[in-house]
Amino acid sequence: MKRVAALGAATAMLLAVGCAGAPKPGEAIPTTGFLGDEAIAQLTDAVPPAPTPGSIADLADKAASARLLALEDGDRWLLATTHAELRPPLALQHFDCALGVRLGSAETPALDRVMARIFRDANSAAERVKARQARLRPVGDDPDRRACQTLTPAARRSASYPSGSAAVATAYGEAFSALEPDRAEAVRRIGHEIGVSRLVCAMHYPTDVAVGERIGRDVAARAIASPAFQADMTAARAELAAARRSGLTNPGCAAERAALAIPLP
Repeated sequence: MKRVAALGAATAMLLAVGCAGAPKPGEAIPTTGFLGDEAIAQLTDAVPPAPTPGSIADLADKAASARLLALEDGDRWLLATTHAELRPPLALQHFDCALGVRLGSAETPALDRVMARIFRDANSAAERVKARQARLRPVGDDPDRRACQTLTPAARRSASYPSGSAAVATAYGEAFSALEPDRAEAVRRIGHEIGVSRLVCAMHYPTDVAVGERIGRDVAARAIASPAFQADMTAARAELAAARRSGLTNPGCAAERAALAIPLP
């Protein structure tokens, strides 16, 4: 009974990570990122192909994924279900605890704009690589494998390499570290843990996530150096400071700490 109660409490708190901050009616969402097509092509053309089926790397990925079955329905699995949402502005609240704020407690149009453009760049880069790959996801290789989210048959069979989620989450972490350097380690950790969540959810293999993280770092480095990002930094930092002055924090932080303390099998 104690375990069930703990899971219920964790579910309630973890879901609070994504309860606020949805796009407001009429809110403008950027249609372009910070990087052009040529820059994204330069970043992605050198990305190596996915492991060959049956290779040592492929078999190691599959063995590592199988071990994560032990986490199903536990606290780390519940955290992974919340991490499945990666579109801004809602997904930015995954970083609440690392930032020590409650995003949604203050207006953050500049921050939302920056992260929406980061999302587009990182996702576009990952999708460009995916277009030339055909690696199935763990849930595609095993039709009986559970995912942390509802999947259509087409989504279950979609490309796994590289992880677009890991690319986006890593890029978010790098962008937040540029905005708040004193919290760089904490926000980068959350970016990485979101990638780990995609392993727990059986949506990606370890190599998919590792390459996705590499793409996210490369994309973020170029985006952060762009004049457009630099122009929004002051306003975005001011918005984060205003959110911090509200004194509100995310009620899911205790559950997040507990979930992230669970060792992976």
